[in-house]
Amino acid sequence: MTAGWSTELIAEHVAGQLSLTPQRASVTFLGAEPIDVLRFVDTAAGELIFVTAGSSRHPMADPADPNPDPVRGPRVELVIRVHADAAVQLRNLHRSLATLAAAPMVEGLVLGEDALVDLGAPLWDGAPFTAVLLEADDLAPVPLPEPAEAVRFLRAVPVTANEAAWVRLKGASALREAWAEAGIDRSDPRRVAATLG
Repeated sequence: MTAGWSTELIAEHVAGQLSLTPQRASVTFLGAEPIDVLRFVDTAAGELIFVTAGSSRHPMADPADPNPDPVRGPRVELVIRVHADAAVQLRNLHRSLATLAAAPMVEGLVLGEDALVDLGAPLWDGAPFTAVLLEADDLAPVPLPEPAEAVRFLRAVPVTANEAAWVRLKGASALREAWAEAGIDRSDPRRVAATLG
């Protein structure tokens, strides 16, 4: 990536926007660079914010491309936002989030808005959610020297297996409409699945 880039660039950018100091965990994958997960506690908003740092080291590219551009291309980090009073329920969430963020490096997956990424396992211990639906997050992009693209932040919204199947059948917009109609709080890790049909 850009000379001098490190996970500190992401950490400092997000910490500056949130005016908060993060806790940090690092997750290592065989044959890939580690992914850091930053955990911010926004007491005023009653929110826990988990942000990856490391996915954007390299631009994402079509895995079928034999000569991907090492500089140009989309770069993203992932964000999960949940209510702060649910902290005790989120054991191993950082590992799952790091796994999702490592997918472009490990599996050649290109992450973008409306993408459904399924782990096939609970996002945290005992969670009913096994996948995430990606959408734009409120965090501003991290500018990089041209010709590199800015690093964008995508919010990863936890979804259940049934909701994931609905997205595959009907699309991301249909699930969001179902959430809105049911008044579902997507930041509540204790929420029930949307009634679909």
